[in-house]
Amino acid sequence: MNSNLLKQLLATGDDAFWGELGARTGKASTFEELLTLSTLRKKALLRGIARPQAGRRDLRYAILGGCSLYPMHELLGHLLDDAGFDAEMFLGDFDNYVSEISDPNGALYGFKPNVILLFPGLQRCRYTGVLSDAPETIRLAAGEFSGQLLELCRVAHERSGAEVVLCNFALPARHDPGQFRSRTLASDWNFRKSVNLELGMRSPPFVKLCDAEFLANRTGGLAAENARGWFESKQLWSAPMLVTICREAAFLVSNLRKAPKKVLVLDLDNTLWGGVVAEDGVEGLEIGDTSPRGEAFKAFQRCVAALKERGVLLAVCSKNDHERAIEPFEKHPEMVLRLEDFAAFKANWQPKPDNLSQIALELNLGLDSLVFVDDNPAEIEIVRQFAPAVSAILLGPDPSDYVGQLQDCRLFEIESITAEDAQRALQYRTQAERKALEASSVDMDTYLESLEMKATIREFTPEDTPRLAQLINKSNQFNLTTKRRTEAEVAEVASDPNYICFSMRLRDRFGDNGLISVVIGKVSGQTLEIDTWLMSCRVLKRQVEETMLNELLVIAKARGCTRVVGIYLPTSKNGMVREFYSQMGFKAVSCTGERGEYVLEVGGYTGPSTRIEIVRHPYESS
Repeated sequence: MNSNLLKQLLATGDDAFWGELGARTGKASTFEELLTLSTLRKKALLRGIARPQAGRRDLRYAILGGCSLYPMHELLGHLLDDAGFDAEMFLGDFDNYVSEISDPNGALYGFKPNVILLFPGLQRCRYTGVLSDAPETIRLAAGEFSGQLLELCRVAHERSGAEVVLCNFALPARHDPGQFRSRTLASDWNFRKSVNLELGMRSPPFVKLCDAEFLANRTGGLAAENARGWFESKQLWSAPMLVTICREAAFLVSNLRKAPKKVLVLDLDNTLWGGVVAEDGVEGLEIGDTSPRGEAFKAFQRCVAALKERGVLLAVCSKNDHERAIEPFEKHPEMVLRLEDFAAFKANWQPKPDNLSQIALELNLGLDSLVFVDDNPAEIEIVRQFAPAVSAILLGPDPSDYVGQLQDCRLFEIESITAEDAQRALQYRTQAERKALEASSVDMDTYLESLEMKATIREFTPEDTPRLAQLINKSNQFNLTTKRRTEAEVAEVASDPNYICFSMRLRDRFGDNGLISVVIGKVSGQTLEIDTWLMSCRVLKRQVEETMLNELLVIAKARGCTRVVGIYLPTSKNGMVREFYSQMGFKAVSCTGERGEYVLEVGGYTGPSTRIEIVRHPYESS
């Protein structure tokens, strides 16, 4: 790495240092590069070079492990700083993590971490019996070992409230014991795999796995090992593997309360198929099993279709005549994707940034929810300049790499899949039918009555927790406070008697809208303060807001509350609800540019009637 430019910017105190540092950090691939960048960063901070503060977050994190935590802490600290955290760190002692977690009065809990990163050593992850032991005996041992680790995570979480990032175990890369390695669960190879599988299947929501097994496989088993480093200084991994592990851990911490992207927007020619449909015709396109390139494009379509099944919306943004653009979807027998798979379809000669804005508008989403994929570098550059909120991916030049590029972009990673994810594209298509009905209705009341809406309102349930966390972390526009919560934090407030937590599912004549609104409130004496109130914009102006407020006031009264306090915390995206509380009958108590507080007296509230039939209330038993 040539660090001369960084050193010059550092010497002159130029605040351009931070942008250059971030760019270099993103590209750094070696231990030496990252360590040098970390050193330069600390020098810049000591010299007081001003850096942008917008979007930076506070973080208190602890690193514990059964290996040496030096210099891991240095790399991890730099990567978290680069990710936008103003962080304080607690560093555990070598191989003392069991005692540090088990001692309720220890220094770990006095530090009050938000995140605990746990890196257990390999030396304990092995079967202590003999290779010929019965599989049931070995499975039991693997379950007990993984259970002990997860119990430590549970204790750490309950005593600190912290999320836990737990590193699992890389597999050995040596031949011993040869072919018998795969014939017994007692080999280090199979025992570690069994432990890793147990950890993955049994980890609660507050545990995120740093998958060393996968990362070592990606790096190369022998390249990830560091036998000499272990004996000399208890280093668990080689330098390249250490960089990979630290990057993964920083990524997991950064994404604890961040939702994946919602929409994949695709170009057509030489992206979904080989060739140009307007010039080559449908019959001249490369797609299918008759050529290597055709197979590559078909594999890419399968990859895109798999994302749709996980809840990602698909859209098209192509410079093409619309009628020619849709022909392959209707006529080509080898197409995996069909028109009904897309929630939006823009094929015209308008600039792509304009079409992307239209797609976001139609789907009622922000531009930052979109990922745009194209094989044309000029089009990608235009999008990056004129629609910078959109994540743009340049494919090419080899279509055999397209699947790998999409899979490795890390913009659509999920923690769980809900039943509603698979129905998301259908929900957006039926939304278009609702809009058509609205346009043909005489008035709004007639339209709402004709929808035949039925709502199920209920307290938070464990089975709804993944979807609740999705909504809380993805909703931006109709979101009064935009507070983010992990699945573990959702479960925590749901079990806290000081909170009221309920959600709404909505059906109508066109289908199921799914879980579309969430309210969390905290009871203190006779006051219920609304902590979180959000709603999917797909159901705006359909009386969901009024129905939820009616239920909220009924619950508040049942809990002995005489007043409900609503809080509005403005963001760059939730301006649409700036006047929401006033419109719903709340009285403003104090309003500044940073916070609005509103009050509604429970006794004086008479809720409006709505066209939504409630089939179950939150305080009714299942």
